[in-house]
Amino acid sequence: MSPTYDVIVIGLGGMGSAAVHHLSSRGARVLGLEKFGPVHSRGSSHGGSRITRQSYFEDPAYVPLLLRAYELYERLEHDTGRDIATLCGGLMLGRPASRTVSGSLRSAERWDLPHEVLDAKEIRRRFPTFTPDDDEVALYEARAGLLRPENTVAAQLQLATRAGADLHFEEPLLRWEPYRDGVRVHTAENSYTAGQLVICPGAWAPRLLADLGVPFTIERQVMHWFQPEGGTGPFLPDVHPIYIREDADGVQIYGFPAIDGPERGAKVAFFRKGTVCTPETIDRTVHPHEVEAMAEQAGRLLPALPGRFLKAATCMYSNTPDEHFVIARHPRHPGSVTVACGFSGHGFKFVPVVGEIVADLALTGGTGYPIDLFDPRRPGAAPA
Repeated sequence: MSPTYDVIVIGLGGMGSAAVHHLSSRGARVLGLEKFGPVHSRGSSHGGSRITRQSYFEDPAYVPLLLRAYELYERLEHDTGRDIATLCGGLMLGRPASRTVSGSLRSAERWDLPHEVLDAKEIRRRFPTFTPDDDEVALYEARAGLLRPENTVAAQLQLATRAGADLHFEEPLLRWEPYRDGVRVHTAENSYTAGQLVICPGAWAPRLLADLGVPFTIERQVMHWFQPEGGTGPFLPDVHPIYIREDADGVQIYGFPAIDGPERGAKVAFFRKGTVCTPETIDRTVHPHEVEAMAEQAGRLLPALPGRFLKAATCMYSNTPDEHFVIARHPRHPGSVTVACGFSGHGFKFVPVVGEIVADLALTGGTGYPIDLFDPRRPGAAPA
C-alpha cells in the first residue's frame, strides 16, 4: 500500500522548504520530495546572499507581504539560531524617473515606509564607495538588507523535520495523477498518496506545470565576486549598503557588502541580463567576456569594486510574462493542487510568507493574504 500523507510537497528549495515548514508546524502529515540533496546549488536558492527591501519598485501590492516576511524571517532566526538576515540599509539608484527610483518611492509613500531621497552629492558623502552620475538620485531605506538563502532553506528544513515532516532527497518526481479525493505521486523509489499536493518547481515549472497555461521562461543568470581595490574594509555591512542601480539605458545591477570575510570579496550581478535556458541545458561555465562586462558596468558606480575577480556562479530565474508570481490553487485541479512558481528573480525575500500562503491554500482552500496579483489566469500571465 502506498504511504499516505495529508500533503505532499514537490521541490524543497526556498519556497518548498517554507511550505513543508509551515504545513508541518500546523500538524499536517507532510512528505517533501526533492530531486537533489538538501540546500543544493542547482536551482535558484543559493549564492550566499539575496536582497531584501520593502520600498518595492515592482508594485506597491507586494509591500504587505514583505512586512509579514520580515516578521517571519526574524522568527526563523530566533527559532533556529541561524544567521539569516542582515539589515545593512539599501540604495535604489538611478535617474528620478527610472523605475528603480520612482517605483520604490511610490511604494514607500503608499505604505508610509521610512525612507530618504538623496541627491548624488549626498550619496557620495554618506557612501563614499559610490560615484553616481550628477543627475542620479537614490531612495535610501534603512530596513533594506540581505538574506542568506542557504541558511534560510536549512533553517526551514530543520524546523519541518522537528515538526515531524518526512523529507526525501535525491528522489525526483516521475509523475503525479488525481487519485480518489486527492493525488498519487510516483517517484523512482515509491508511490505515495495524499489529500493535497503542493508543487514548488522553480526552474522546472515549464515541465511540471505545462498545463497551467503560463508560458514560463527560464533564464540563466551569473553572480560575480570581486576583491575590491584596497580591501573589503569600505565594503563591510556596517558602512556599505545593498544597492540596485538602473543606468540611463535601463540596465540594472545589484550588489552587496562584503559579508564573508576579507578574502571573499563583494558580490555584484546584472538584474535580468541573462540567456534563455532549461535546467538541463544551462551553461554552468562563466566566460571571460561575462566577467569583463560585469566589471565594466560595476566600475561605473563603484570604482574600487571590480578590483580582482574571485569567482562566479550561475543560477536560474523562472520568469512569467509580467514578472509577477504564480501562487494559487491549480485551475485544473482546484480541490487538490496548489502551485507556487514563476518568482521571476525577485521572490526569495518572500519565502516565509509564501510558505504561510501555501499552507493556507493547501489546508483550507483560501488565504487572507492579498494574492489576486498572482492568479495564473490574470491577463498578464499569458499572451493575449
